[in-house]
Amino acid sequence: MLQIYLVYQAFKIFSSKVRKVFAKAQFRVIMGKTSLKQGFRMIIVIDIGNSTVVLSGIEGDTVVFSGEVETNRRWDEVDYAYRLRPIVSGVTCRGVIISSVVPPITEAVRIAARTLLGVEPMVVDGQTETGLVVTLPEKEKIGRDRLVDAAWAAAHYPLPAVTADLGTATTLNVILPGGVFAGGIICAGIQTCLNALSQRTAQLPQLTLEHPEHLVGRNTQECMMSGAVRGTAAMVDGLVSEIETELGQPVTLLLTGGGGKYVTEFLRHPHVFDPDLTRKGLAYLYRRNHPHRDEA
Repeated sequence: MLQIYLVYQAFKIFSSKVRKVFAKAQFRVIMGKTSLKQGFRMIIVIDIGNSTVVLSGIEGDTVVFSGEVETNRRWDEVDYAYRLRPIVSGVTCRGVIISSVVPPITEAVRIAARTLLGVEPMVVDGQTETGLVVTLPEKEKIGRDRLVDAAWAAAHYPLPAVTADLGTATTLNVILPGGVFAGGIICAGIQTCLNALSQRTAQLPQLTLEHPEHLVGRNTQECMMSGAVRGTAAMVDGLVSEIETELGQPVTLLLTGGGGKYVTEFLRHPHVFDPDLTRKGLAYLYRRNHPHRDEA
């Protein structure tokens, strides 16, 4: 038995090394083959979230293609290049922009994107020209995705506005007339709520987010799903109503994020649901910060 175990462990180590060598070989090949076509209109936007890294191609305000890989803090630039390569195979672009809420992997993704696409990515940071007025303390700590959403809202919708981004966390951002970023609210995301119920209780099961069939659940799973999804809708409605009371005027409500499609039908407040809002916002920021780059 000991011999079998040792052989098994040796095989695991060998397989891991082979995978790394193969990945690095692929990494070098990509570097040699990728080129940038001058004047090509597509902008590659990369949204690094807590659960996934989403890479999309944007032309104008249209998402041409999109793909994602998991957010994994153990991966380096070789790992990310290896996994992102199928998404961008054969793609040429005008530029690349990255927004990240996971700083430990930002550099690895940046290097991978530069290698795959042959252009230096722009990373959204505190120096990025957003068009917003941000005078809050510790503004450097504001989530980049929140600023991207707010910048798009300020440039394209009547103000004041509230963006509600339903991802791993649910974030609400308030944008006042003049593009003033007033702050916001951060709550647990829908799937995060479901995960917490399963992990912190003895008998509640692990569920994957889906549309609830009933408000009043007929079994444990339906009760949990209704609480997470419709509870989030009620929470957003209630918070937006309170924001309007505090401001003394109605707001434009913009809904986005992976959980948005589950909540939109249950919101009572008039709203615009745009699942591509963050990606459009990233492309907008790239153009805003490269106004003289030829798009012909």
